[in-house]
Amino acid sequence: MVNIRNIELVSNPSRFDDEYHFRIKFEAIAPLAEDLEWRLIYVGSAKSEEYDQELDSCMVGPIPAGVNAFDFQAPAPQHHLLPSVEPEEILGVTVIIITASYRDKEFVRVGYYVNTYYEDEELKENPGSVVQWDKLYRNVLIEKPKVTRFQNPWDTGASGSFESPDQPVGTDAYHSSPLPPPIAKAAPPPAPSADAMDVDALAA
Repeated sequence: MVNIRNIELVSNPSRFDDEYHFRIKFEAIAPLAEDLEWRLIYVGSAKSEEYDQELDSCMVGPIPAGVNAFDFQAPAPQHHLLPSVEPEEILGVTVIIITASYRDKEFVRVGYYVNTYYEDEELKENPGSVVQWDKLYRNVLIEKPKVTRFQNPWDTGASGSFESPDQPVGTDAYHSSPLPPPIAKAAPPPAPSADAMDVDALAA
């Protein structure tokens, strides 16, 4: 009964410690009796969910039928909760996940690769042994979401196997695909360019 239409990330790329600011547009096929819960999760390690950080959550409602939109802001991950603060662990690629739930049941999650890097040429060549957080940047591959949907009973009488109508292919439509596995480490990336980066290349 709810389909995500578009997710925009304000100020991307940005500094690692800047807050995340998403603008989320979704469509409700019918009014909902209760609010939707949205969460933003930062994957700290590919080896254990223990290091996943829930950066923030919010309740959105009431939800009328039709297209709805809201801003979702969340702080950056806390350094001391990361599995390691060694440069070789921080620099590279990981994943952030936006989830949406109704009546405590998750019905969709959207994953994005996040590339963490230095812009300073000297630090690119020699990152040193201590992370310089104030010089660290992140680039979220916002144009390449990986979406996973789950069946949800919604309100009483609604079908758990509801299928949304076909949507046109484009930046305003999200289609099901597997959530990418988190990647804890990666070789230092080339000069960042949101348009030129490719998920498959990063995952290779």
